[in-house]
Amino acid sequence: MKCPGQDMQYWNENAIFNVDCPECHKPVEFYKDDTSRKCGHCGKRFVNPKMDFGCASYCQFAEQCLGTLPEEFKGVQDNLLKDKVAVEMKRQYKSDFKRISRTMKIARHAENIGKSEGGNLATILCAAYLHEMDISIAREILENLSAEQETIKEVCTVIEQSPGSGTPSSIESKIVHDAIHLHELQDTGTTPDHFFTSSALKLGEESIT
Repeated sequence: MKCPGQDMQYWNENAIFNVDCPECHKPVEFYKDDTSRKCGHCGKRFVNPKMDFGCASYCQFAEQCLGTLPEEFKGVQDNLLKDKVAVEMKRQYKSDFKRISRTMKIARHAENIGKSEGGNLATILCAAYLHEMDISIAREILENLSAEQETIKEVCTVIEQSPGSGTPSSIESKIVHDAIHLHELQDTGTTPDHFFTSSALKLGEESIT
C-alpha cells in the first residue's frame, strides 16, 4: 500500500506551489512530495520547506518512499537513533538503576568530548550506551532499530575495543575510552593533572564541576 501522503489521488490544489529560492529569490515550483528542488535560474538546490518529514525520521524505507533524503535530515535520523538506543539500554538494565546512571554519565561525557574533538556523535553515543553489553546483544538492538549497516559496524568496533584492549583505532573509540576513564576518575574522586591534557578532557572536567 502506498503512503496516502505520497499518493496523488489524495492531493488537492495546495499540492503544487512556488517557493522563493533562498539564493536568488526567483520562484521555484515544488510538488508536495519533492524533498528538494534545484533553482532553474541560479542552480541552487534547497529542501522543500513545506514537506513533513515526520514518518521518514523513523521509517527504514524512507529513502525508497521519498527519494534521496537531504543531508541535513539524516542528522535527525541519527539523533533519533541514539535516543532509541538510550531507551533500549534502560530496558536491558531494567531496575539496575546504578548501572543505568553510570552509563548515562559516561554518555554525557562522551557527548561533551565528541562535540569538542569531532567524530560521529551518533556512533559515539550509541557505543557509550551499549559499551557494557555483549557485542551480540548490542548488534541485535541496533539491527532491531533499523540502524544502517555502516553505523552498526562502527558502533560494534568501538564496543569491541574496550579500555585496556589496545590502542583505539578511531577517534570515536578514543572518545568513548576517555569518557569511561573520566567517569572512573570522577567516581573515585581522583583527577590527576596529567590526565587532562587535551581540550576534550578539559571539557569533560568542566562538566564534573
